[in-house]
Order: sequence, then C-alpha cells, then structure tokens
Amino acid sequence: MIKFFRKIRQKMLTENKFSKYLIYGIGEIILVVIGILIALSINNWNEKKKDNDFENEMLAQIQENLANDKKALNNIKIIFNNAISSSNKILELKRSEENLDSLKYWLADIIQFERFQPITNSYETLKSKGLDKVSNKELRMLLGAYYDDEINHVIKSVGDVEYSFNNDWIPIMKEIIVDFKFQDYVIVSDPKIFSQPSTARNILTLNKDNYRGGLNRVITAINSIDKLEKILEKTLKE
Repeated sequence: MIKFFRKIRQKMLTENKFSKYLIYGIGEIILVVIGILIALSINNWNEKKKDNDFENEMLAQIQENLANDKKALNNIKIIFNNAISSSNKILELKRSEENLDSLKYWLADIIQFERFQPITNSYETLKSKGLDKVSNKELRMLLGAYYDDEINHVIKSVGDVEYSFNNDWIPIMKEIIVDFKFQDYVIVSDPKIFSQPSTARNILTLNKDNYRGGLNRVITAINSIDKLEKILEKTLKE
C-alpha cells in the first residue's frame, strides 16, 4: 500500500501536476490521521472493556465475600444478643433463686468469645488498582466506608469481648469454676457472687456493656452489607 501511494506521488511530480499532488498529499495526511484516530479508538475501547471486565470480576468476588461476612456477623449478632439477655437475667437474680439450673447456661452465653475475620482480598486487589475503577460513585463510597472503617470497629469491639474473657473472666474462673464447657455450660462453686456485690458481678456488668457496644457495631456493619448487596446486584446486572 505504501509503495502504491509512493508511485502515485512520483508520477504526479514527474508530470508537474503540483496542485493535484498537493491535494493528494493533504488527502493522504487526512487518511493517516483517520487511521490513527481509529487505532486510538480501538485501543481505548479495548482498555475500557478490560476495565469493565476487571470491575465486574472484582465486584462479583466482593459480593461473595460480603455474603460470607454477613453470615459470620449474623452469627455473632445472635451470640451477643444471647449474652446481653443472659446478663440481664443473672443481674436480676434474687438470692432465693441462686440455685437455678439455668444459671450455668446463662453464664456459658456470657463467659465466651467470638472472632470476626472479614474477607478483604478482592477489595484490596481492587483498591490497589484504584477505586476509580468502580464506575458507581455511591458504591465506591460504601465499599470504602465498610472495608476501611466499619469492619475495623467490628474487629475491635468483638476483640474487646475476647480481651475481657482472657483478662477478667479466666482469673475468676480459676477460683470459682467447678466445671466448664466452652459455650455450653459454666458451673460455679458459689452462685451468690452474682446476686450480691462482688468482683464477678462487676465484671458481668462491664462485660454486658462490651456486648452491647459490639452488637451495635455488628448491626451497623450488617446494614452496610445490605446496602452494598442491593447496589452490587443492580450494578452487575447492567
């Protein structure tokens, strides 16, 4: 093709048809420019398609990760609600009720802990490539709020319960626990310590606050996941 155009130019020059050569030269430049523009458009289209494919792949993985997070958080929500409810029942115990068979199960709801480990690998991959890869602005903001802020609060709050278990309950358990099965039952030697002023009762009260604070964080995170799931479902269908 290049040789073909070169021969035409040479023929025009030898025939002294400069005006026609000039017009031809301009036309050739225009053709080259058009070719470059077409090549750039194709390249841009390919890059845009790659970005869209990457975005959809990451968002689909994040959607799956969020579903697993939500399942774990709902389980923690149930456990924390049970701990708060059992704490209230024990704190309301009267001395005449101190031998209730239910006490060992209520204590098992309280003297335990859970852990929350969110799945963040897909989000971190997306983040490393730039969150601007996510075309939906609202989705970008919600993803950042959940992964960079909310889950850190949840991890801290859930960790506070474990900290209390290790640093508050274990020392007392060594003194008063007769028998113990994690998250099943806790039998104490003297149930009176929970129905009268004592270190164990104080820890029970403080621990209830830990559970309440953790529960609020967990509920907030679940609500955020609900919003994210709705937007993700809509975005991936488009």
